[in-house]
Amino acid sequence: MSQSNLEKQEAKLKQLNQKIKAEKNKIEQNLGKQIIRSANLDYGTLTTPQIKMIAKKIDVFLNQDENNQ
Repeated sequence: MSQSNLEKQEAKLKQLNQKIKAEKNKIEQNLGKQIIRSANLDYGTLTTPQIKMIAKKIDVFLNQDENNQ
């Protein structure tokens, strides 16, 4: 394989990785927005410790649900 073909493949891989990262960020943001809306939380008063606590509760809930199946 020539150097230019390798460079082209590396560029495509880098572009694909960027698309994957952007899609993951989009999903994370949408998930966060839905959780905030569903729980009727206020963006303005939500603190980092509260966010961590909510995430932990969701984690426990989801893992508990998996264990019961």
